[in-house]
Amino acid sequence: LKQIDLVSKYLFICICTMCLATFFTAFFYSETYKGKVLDSINIALVCAVAMVPEGLEAIVTLTYSYAVKVMASQNAIVRALPAVETLGSVTVICSDKTGTLTQNIMSLTAFVTSNARYKNDVDAADRVPMNFVRDDSYLAERAQHDLKKSGSEILAAGPNNPQGRRGKDPSFHFTTDSLHTTDQPNEAGKVASPDDNFPVKQGESPTQEWIQSALSCGVLCSKCVLGEGGGRAGEIGNPTELSILRASYFCGIDIEELKNDCPIVAEVPFSSDYKFMATVHEPAASDNAPAGKLVAYVKGAPDRMVKQCKFQAKGGVAGEENVEPVNEDYWIEQIAILSSHGLRVLGLCRAFIDKDSVKVGDNLGPEFVNGRPEGKWLTMVGLCAIMDPPRPECVQAIKEAHGAGVRVAMITGDHKDTATAIGHMLGIVDEKFSEAVTGPELDAMSDEELCEVVLTHNVFARASPQNKIRIVKALQAKGEVTSMTGDGVNDAPALKAANMGVAMGKEGTDVAREASEMILADDNFATIVYAVKQGRVVWDNLRKVLLVNTPINNSQGLSVLLGLLVSLPNTPITAIQILYSNFICAVTLGFVTAIEPAEDGIMVIPPRTVGKRLIGRFLFLRIVIGTCLLTGCVVGSAVIINSHSRYDYLDMKGREQMMRACAFNVLDFGAMSVMLSARFAYNSSVHPRAFMGNPAAVGSIVIVTVLQLVLTYVPGLNSFVFGMRGLDWFGWILVLLSMVIVFSVMEIEKAIRRGLKAKGADTDDRTTPFFTDGPSEAPGPASMTMPKGASKLNLQELSH
Repeated sequence: LKQIDLVSKYLFICICTMCLATFFTAFFYSETYKGKVLDSINIALVCAVAMVPEGLEAIVTLTYSYAVKVMASQNAIVRALPAVETLGSVTVICSDKTGTLTQNIMSLTAFVTSNARYKNDVDAADRVPMNFVRDDSYLAERAQHDLKKSGSEILAAGPNNPQGRRGKDPSFHFTTDSLHTTDQPNEAGKVASPDDNFPVKQGESPTQEWIQSALSCGVLCSKCVLGEGGGRAGEIGNPTELSILRASYFCGIDIEELKNDCPIVAEVPFSSDYKFMATVHEPAASDNAPAGKLVAYVKGAPDRMVKQCKFQAKGGVAGEENVEPVNEDYWIEQIAILSSHGLRVLGLCRAFIDKDSVKVGDNLGPEFVNGRPEGKWLTMVGLCAIMDPPRPECVQAIKEAHGAGVRVAMITGDHKDTATAIGHMLGIVDEKFSEAVTGPELDAMSDEELCEVVLTHNVFARASPQNKIRIVKALQAKGEVTSMTGDGVNDAPALKAANMGVAMGKEGTDVAREASEMILADDNFATIVYAVKQGRVVWDNLRKVLLVNTPINNSQGLSVLLGLLVSLPNTPITAIQILYSNFICAVTLGFVTAIEPAEDGIMVIPPRTVGKRLIGRFLFLRIVIGTCLLTGCVVGSAVIINSHSRYDYLDMKGREQMMRACAFNVLDFGAMSVMLSARFAYNSSVHPRAFMGNPAAVGSIVIVTVLQLVLTYVPGLNSFVFGMRGLDWFGWILVLLSMVIVFSVMEIEKAIRRGLKAKGADTDDRTTPFFTDGPSEAPGPASMTMPKGASKLNLQELSH
């Protein structure tokens, strides 16, 4: 909007100059108006009226309003119109992880047995066993950044750390106390029979019966209630435990039927002291239980489960005939591998006990599991690898953001390995930004060090609200335009500090929404990228509006002046024709570019330079070309009509009316050519797309054409009101020729500019100081403090 104000000031100066030039030309030079003060003033006022863009303010407002409407339809609610423009210049998007980049639904990602690994499709919508697929290469090795770490080091940086996420009580209760891996992790992680096709081959899906048997411990040894349709609505219980129920549900297992078929007999309630839960059930047919036996399911922290296991189930298959001695080193290494990828790990065990050893309704103690006379007694079935998976659409959105020159940084309170793993999946972590940095590490840095770190890291783990503010300020100190997401009261200062604060609509607080410029109704990161795209569209459309309206207005005024200079007997267009062209033609055609959709390639160019002026070198050149072409065609057609012998049969008034009819149609139909060319900033309009993609383009052409014909040929309206007469075939040839000339020259200029851009020329004025307001002075380290009053907010640790 400031740029529009600047354009308005320049237009005012130009209009005043042209107005004075017209007056002096009329008073001192024109044979018709020479020495006539009032008539000269009248002509000068006609010129001024012609050049004033009366409809520009309405179209600019419409451009912003339409963009806000479009973004709102895609769940991006803009609270202030100028924020739309800011979106187009964003260079770094700082986003929360949970619920924004991820689905905010804990999901079973992988299941590891004694000889195989199974990948679960966390995005599945169909309830079929094919969601489980054997893939022995999936998460088969430690993450690259943890290859040389010990088990305890992996544990410290992973989600199984008993400390939980920074600033939040742990939602994962089955955390690992210690992890002592061998000196040869690669050997320990190998299965006994790597080519074993039991129970299914590589790439195949197991049967529903196998899945039910393997996951029955997680389903039956749980008090959780799954949400409607497997979703979150109506769910009750711990998210980690619910993930196993959800995986079973989407593999076609009837949860309620399974619980009814295997009623609970006794249980060991969960406690954080021993970190496991056990239940005793009547066996199902798939359990292959011996006669007179009950089945005990134990679910808990994997390190503790391994210590209680004497056997392991071959391939996760139930039955006493399918057990073998447990390989503790193998299971410990699998825990380390899964933890290194940022996954929560849960151990599922089972065993058979005599029916008379427990009574119905017994509330057993932990010694039922870890204090038995025989010592180790459980059978390890498998390890559940659980995480909050990325939103599928975010992967493509981040790829699109990177293609547009926009960095994406993830700021989370979660563990370092979890954040790094999610970053890898999303494409945030790559060779250039390969590591994560933690909040405590940021706390220990000086402002100068932080300014360097924010340029080399995209993942900030275990971060606090104070860290968020410092990250934003450091990025701004390096000249970046930042967008920051947040949902809590504690995020408000960071949202205010960012160039573009984005609050969550579903999970966000009122304080966060009030501090933001935009609200995400769906809490989805992909919506931010869409909004950035629309911000660029708005900027482009504002430039296109100026490219359409300014030449039309300028050519009207210049036609009056040039008509006097070439000694026409009167102005080529009348005041009423000028007003019509301003309010009807210019607004109607300008409306097309105001609602123009995104042009192909808009997200493959870098963000615009901060302070870049709305009218740069090449847009200014296009405006000049359009103005000169329209002015030349209007005055040229008027001169031809005025001097051509075919109109000698007309009297002076009739010839003047014919001249004005031709000039009027040349002006408005030539404006159509400008509009068709202006629809695409770089792409050629010599293409069917010139009439596609925006229904308003064809609609406006039809409307203006019909109105022009009505005004030209309806008796009385044409002569009495508009001072013209019906145009003959020769006049229409001049009109069509003018359209072709205007369109062709503007397209040739565009083709030349495309060629220059292909050769690396700065056609976007990214490095041209004259056409920018100059780089804003980067705030120094002293400005990387919290906003005034933020210290009174009693900031707590970040929860995402």
